[in-house]
Amino acid sequence: MTETAHTDTPQLENPQLTAPPAGTPQSPSEPPPLQRSRTDLLVGGVAAGLARHTGIDALLWRLGFVALVFAGGAGFFLYLALWLLMPAAPATPEDRTNVLDGWVERLRQVVVRRPAQR
Repeated sequence: MTETAHTDTPQLENPQLTAPPAGTPQSPSEPPPLQRSRTDLLVGGVAAGLARHTGIDALLWRLGFVALVFAGGAGFFLYLALWLLMPAAPATPEDRTNVLDGWVERLRQVVVRRPAQR
């Protein structure tokens, strides 16, 4: 009769389920900052910015805003508030710009005042 050696330490069948040591490059990264998109915009880039930040498709965000518009008009005001409060992503030469974007950015700087630097 053959005896098998029994060890006191449990063996894991799937080593990928174990947590990696702290500080390894496999640790989950932080989501991108909440910024309006300059590349994927229909009106102000709000839905695309929310999509990049949350991982939810921009089309679903747009449909949500439209649904809120038809459910009482809150989607319109929510979109305008986010357009005003969300900073724009840094511009590159190939980014599309919107005529209203300059006005919104100036208004945003007035509304969202940054603390004075000393």
